[in-house]
Amino acid sequence: PMQPPEASYLATEEASRVHKDDEAEFDAFAAAAIPRLRRLAYAWCRDWHRADDLLQSTLERVFARWQHVRRTEDAFAYARTTMVRLLISENRRSWFRREVTRDMMHEAPADVPDTDTRLDVMQAVGELPPGQRAIILLRYVEDLSVADVANLLGSSEGTVKSQTHVAMASLRRLLKSDDRGAVT
Repeated sequence: PMQPPEASYLATEEASRVHKDDEAEFDAFAAAAIPRLRRLAYAWCRDWHRADDLLQSTLERVFARWQHVRRTEDAFAYARTTMVRLLISENRRSWFRREVTRDMMHEAPADVPDTDTRLDVMQAVGELPPGQRAIILLRYVEDLSVADVANLLGSSEGTVKSQTHVAMASLRRLLKSDDRGAVT
């Protein structure tokens, strides 16, 4: 049935108000989530520009699904899952080639000291295969439990445990550290 013109106007006005409320809610979520998501992206790719691109792609996808996401218990978990899937997917593309850029100015978070050890560890983590890198970053940078990582990656807890073990052994080897060294 056709609505009278004033009813159509009211429905449009209501939809516009709801959309603006959603945008405000998303803006508040994004402002709170951006620092943590950006650190995760940087830990993955070790390039602030690429990390910002990944962050933008993640936020675009989350915003596109915001009606669904806002009803979930943890919108940040949804955003983090989206980012991890984008990161893994990007590394699977046949055209993807790693290009390391050397910026004239080094960007580093103000609250984290830039030490040689930290740089060595991040370089070693960057050399891990994408799946192992995701597990290490989620377990030790994001401080997620084995169960949470398994759920996020869609794998079993046993797989997460074994891949963590393999990744840590690779990191020890890459850093030329023994079992009693700084990497445990």
